[in-house]
Amino acid sequence: MTPAPRTSAHPSRPHFTVLGPLAAHRDGVPLSLGPLKQRLVLGLLLSRTNTPVGADALTDAVWPDDPPRTARKNLQVYVSSLRTLLGDGRHASPGLLVHDCGGYVLRVEDDEVDALRMRRLARSAAGLEPASAVGLLREAVGLWQGMPLHDLRRSPALAAEGERLERRCLSVHEEWAECELALGRGPAVVEELGELAERHPLRERLHAAWMTALHQSGRRSEALAVYDEYRQVLARELGLEPGGAMADRYRDVLSAARPPGTSRARAAAELPPDPAAFTGRGGQLRELIEALDRPGGEGGTVLLTGPAGSGKTALAVRAARLLTDRYPDGCLLVRLRDSTGAARPATTVLDRLAGLAGVPATPQAWRRWLVRHRALVVLDDAPGEHAVRGLLPVDGRSGVLVTARGLLGGLAPVGRVDVPPMDPAEALDLLARFVGAARVAADRGAALRVVYGCGLLPLGVRVAGMRLAVLRHLPLAEYADRLADPACALDELSAGDVLVRDRLAVAWGDLPPAQARALARLAAGGPEGPFTLAEAAAVLDTPVREAVRTVESLIASGALTTSGGEVTAHTAHYEVPRLTWLFARENAHQQTGRRVVVPG
Repeated sequence: MTPAPRTSAHPSRPHFTVLGPLAAHRDGVPLSLGPLKQRLVLGLLLSRTNTPVGADALTDAVWPDDPPRTARKNLQVYVSSLRTLLGDGRHASPGLLVHDCGGYVLRVEDDEVDALRMRRLARSAAGLEPASAVGLLREAVGLWQGMPLHDLRRSPALAAEGERLERRCLSVHEEWAECELALGRGPAVVEELGELAERHPLRERLHAAWMTALHQSGRRSEALAVYDEYRQVLARELGLEPGGAMADRYRDVLSAARPPGTSRARAAAELPPDPAAFTGRGGQLRELIEALDRPGGEGGTVLLTGPAGSGKTALAVRAARLLTDRYPDGCLLVRLRDSTGAARPATTVLDRLAGLAGVPATPQAWRRWLVRHRALVVLDDAPGEHAVRGLLPVDGRSGVLVTARGLLGGLAPVGRVDVPPMDPAEALDLLARFVGAARVAADRGAALRVVYGCGLLPLGVRVAGMRLAVLRHLPLAEYADRLADPACALDELSAGDVLVRDRLAVAWGDLPPAQARALARLAAGGPEGPFTLAEAAAVLDTPVREAVRTVESLIASGALTTSGGEVTAHTAHYEVPRLTWLFARENAHQQTGRRVVVPG
């Protein structure tokens, strides 16, 4: 997900993203950047901001092999178009893209380009103590949204710029991880470091940090294995041995029975198996672990929310498993719904918790147990505030993690972590775990269309991967075409007895009738994608004041999301997550008798 743009001294000017796919926003609204060659021009200018870029360099970037005779004239057309679209769409923004010193200069401030902001944050953190630097570096790391300029890397010049930006991102990530490790927060970074180390097998500093994070997480044997595997790769690829710092880290792990600050769990974890093919979600996992592993061992409640299919349960289980050493009295998970999606009676839930804790099945006894112990309890898939309010700790050192589609605004005070759609790179990695990396690499463009057709939601990507793993003859491009058709997309998201439609039906059934009718009208009344409050009012055929209440009730139910930063209701952009949009559209049209109709 692209972070919300920062405010600059020129609030009407665009904000640019290069630490991922090239993108630009103005006031939170995405800008269309035009055809590929025009985006290549902008990409090179953004890679060399506030510096003249000559026509020869731009020509090499756009036409690396055989530039046409009209190349310079074409460049002038691209620059003219960029000046207009980066302005207000009709007029150029004064002083933004100018010709100076024999080249074109894109004049921007640090807060207007994510790469410049990352550089400034990293410089501000340099020389500070870890406790002071970690927040700045965490913000810098959050700007990295995947392979920089990956959509422009067919151009050798842009590929080189993207690789340079990626090296900078890696360095900042390593600095941040080392600060977290200096503060003893290995469990918060171990998964993210592992994924990065697998993608960059020769980066020694990264592997050293991963070793330390594993060790601090109580996974000593895995930490030692990281060193052995790295040593073998380095010898095989470069004929070298690990450096002194890496070898010293290995000896430290080898000689230490257990890192300080951890304790061996005294109670077995009552958790489901670690989610298969779990990938990505580094930012959300870090937020969760930091919220549940506070300095001083304080307890509390954290609410994990996201739309249907966003992978909340898998993320909660992964976080709980990483925290088992921090909660010596056990990590427990209790599902608040049965296999059909119906809410379990409160007495059934309390009986289960009391049985795990070995106390009488009363709210008072359960809460006393939470106060006297240090345990982590996951209450999964809460249908509403009423289902969990009586189970939450009021004091003590235990933690409770609640997952829910709705925002459960009646619970306070609680920590909150949102689970948005995956980044494209994460979604591609998840797809590759089912269909194979070679199949994804053979047609990366089609693979991207597949994961976008799944709304970048783990449920959709997993089921698509399961289906494609069976239909090995089916080209990814053909499957992407099927997913792009709203009339049959949900039919394609099934594999054996696993149907995305069944999961969506449970979420649909939770909506009050008025909300379901409104959601169906929003899905059927306009094209897929973001919409404004005025557009919602037009589709719902209601006054704007009433549309505000409807839209906000859908947000509270988890059926609608907003993009961008803090803005007024009238300027915000709203969106129905794609899988929910497909299901709501089906129900509005009532295409077949077997599909759910709008309640009420």
